[in-house]
Amino acid sequence: MASALITLEELATRLPPRGRLFGLDLGTKTIGVAVSDVERRLSTPVETIQRVKFGKDAQALIKLADAREAIGFVIGLPLNMDGSEGPRAQATRAFVRSFAPLDGRPFVFWDERLSTAAVTRSLIEQDVSRARRAEVVDRMAAAYILQGALDRLKRIAPKDAPAT
Repeated sequence: MASALITLEELATRLPPRGRLFGLDLGTKTIGVAVSDVERRLSTPVETIQRVKFGKDAQALIKLADAREAIGFVIGLPLNMDGSEGPRAQATRAFVRSFAPLDGRPFVFWDERLSTAAVTRSLIEQDVSRARRAEVVDRMAAAYILQGALDRLKRIAPKDAPAT
């Protein structure tokens, strides 16, 4: 079963009452990974995967998602500041297209403009060293992306859904 690329609104209508979502910050050298709690209220950074080649990267993501029982992916779409798509956004779309035949979980794009900058700024304010920032920024950016999607999901949850 191929994964579906759907909108967040579509995802909201398909989600079971409980289940984790994975957040991904896809970079050229790393993939930041975050996971939600089963109630989909909070996002937590998980790890940073060093990119090797697509097949190994995809296997690592599937293994992590299986271990954490993820039911879907929210992946940051790196749009330009004017909202247009450049090479990084095209590479992200290509990654999802290639991933689709390998896994049945749905994918949702989330505008990630300024996510890494916001996370970096927060880490600097916390006086985190440059070396430590480099170590955690990707997975924290994934958590930032996922949290944005979780917050939006709360606002668009189907009206007949039971309150959690």
